[in-house]
Amino acid sequence: MEGFFVGAYAVFLVVAAAAFRQQDKAEDYLLAGRRVTLPVFVASLVSTWYGGILGVGEYSYKHGLSNWLVFGVPYYLAALLFAVFIAARARRTGHFTIPDQLLRSYGRVPALIGSAVVFVMTAPAAYVLQMGILLHIVFEWPLAPSLLLGTVFSIIYVFRGGLKGDLITDVVQFALMFAGFGLLVGYAFHRGGIGFLVASVPAQHFTWHGGKSPWYILGWYFIALGALVEPAFYQRCYAARDERVARRGIVISVVFWMVFDFLTTTAGIYARALLPNLADPVAAFPALGQLLLPPWARGLFMLAMLAVVMSTVDSYLFLGGITLGRDIVWRLRGGTDESVVNRYTRAALVATGGLAVCLALWLRSVVDIWHHLGSVGTPALLLPLALSFSERFRPGGGNAALMMAGGGGVALLWLVWPNLPWGHGVYPGGIEPIFPGLVVSAILYGGGRFGRRPG
Repeated sequence: MEGFFVGAYAVFLVVAAAAFRQQDKAEDYLLAGRRVTLPVFVASLVSTWYGGILGVGEYSYKHGLSNWLVFGVPYYLAALLFAVFIAARARRTGHFTIPDQLLRSYGRVPALIGSAVVFVMTAPAAYVLQMGILLHIVFEWPLAPSLLLGTVFSIIYVFRGGLKGDLITDVVQFALMFAGFGLLVGYAFHRGGIGFLVASVPAQHFTWHGGKSPWYILGWYFIALGALVEPAFYQRCYAARDERVARRGIVISVVFWMVFDFLTTTAGIYARALLPNLADPVAAFPALGQLLLPPWARGLFMLAMLAVVMSTVDSYLFLGGITLGRDIVWRLRGGTDESVVNRYTRAALVATGGLAVCLALWLRSVVDIWHHLGSVGTPALLLPLALSFSERFRPGGGNAALMMAGGGGVALLWLVWPNLPWGHGVYPGGIEPIFPGLVVSAILYGGGRFGRRPG
């Protein structure tokens, strides 16, 4: 039954791809003509920014309610900061991408450095890996063909339809994710209520920390600041019909993320209660669905998990294609003829998909991919991009380039340190790479605060 649902969904994607009219103007292809309405904005952003469904299942299975404090609250706060301070300003600029903002604020070199960082951050290897794992579970194919086939189906409709194709499929995926997990939690609750859960899981599952140290949880509040440099947020804001849609859309999205986190956290705790000896907690959600749901519901739930992941894969593949094709290749070739932007983006979209598959097969760990890319990308971009919207506090172009290179470079060195002969397998001082990267970026900003500004 799972195979039937997934197969029907694959047919839908092919039909959708064939139905989209090929866009010729860059603004239509890359930003859906900047006419995205509030409901579509919300559905697309909610589904796109929730791709790590298997990781959420693993954490909630192991640590219970603290899933909300680690993977929920920090990101709600960061998203609200974006809504209040950045969303309307981003829409007002009329830009296409984050590197456009860097180019206007700092010049060509910082924009190219930022483009490289954005491209690395948008490579959706972690989500391609999860998609391959889900297809492997459904069809029992080897992982490599599952990764490749899932990526191909994630490309076909954005290749032709651009952001409009991404948005339309995101709306369907939004509906599937809530329907599937609502169904799972409903069946789980039928097996036993809160009293059953309290009696069946470790007591720490209902504590705020879930057995983790306060410092560990605090670290996620810094990692979540990556939302302030999140390319998907900027893209949706640039594509929004107006500033009000951009700001309100993010606030409403936070409410939907809170509801979905309630569903996933509850499902993870039920998985721990009903399957206490699960060999691999990453499979908590699929295993719970297999245990509780009848065949038709199991098929819908598996499709819901796939939709959660695929909504992120397609969006980030498209973002990576835009960054590589437009912000790097097109800009290096002069950046004046907009008629070739779409062609460059489509070619780069395919290249980004190939890179994501290779990274997924190489690292084989969703958490490692998240950790490595976020630990380097966030220190490189956070301060230069956030400050670029302020005339008063904006650094000079040379200082911005130094902040990006210095913050990202130190974080990268910190990241690889444990693998060096003298690294002894641990980070210096036991400190996570994101922290020294942010500190170096802040120090470089302070040192160049009174430097010459562009223009």
